[in-house]
Amino acid sequence: MNIYFACSITGGREFESTYQEIVAELLRDGHEIPTSHLAQTEIIENERMLAPCDVYERDVNWIKSCDVLIAEVSVPSHGVGYEIAFALGIGKRVLCLHQKDKQVSKMITGNLDPALKVIAYSNVIDAVLEARVFLREL
Repeated sequence: MNIYFACSITGGREFESTYQEIVAELLRDGHEIPTSHLAQTEIIENERMLAPCDVYERDVNWIKSCDVLIAEVSVPSHGVGYEIAFALGIGKRVLCLHQKDKQVSKMITGNLDPALKVIAYSNVIDAVLEARVFLREL
């Protein structure tokens, strides 16, 4: 399955290792993740070299071509919120994962769109399991 993985970049990287583990496990499961580079440590420096309009066009095209979007939303991010809304707006299924002790925007938790699923997890193993269940249920 082609998965658009979304995570905070400029909003904060304190859960970078979680992003990396989720992406690594989904890749091991045989999924394609064109945004796997977003989980890498050097992403901020690499993305800095790109013009904003180039990032926008690239990412919007990836969302259009993906089967689903999985977002780790423990860290607030304007970009991730936009990606989630864009994906839902074009009929994509979206899974938002967040750590149990983190507050998530009510624009996400209050969204009743049946294509959106929001799940809190205790640890990265639980996050990966929830992602796998979500993908199996499609």
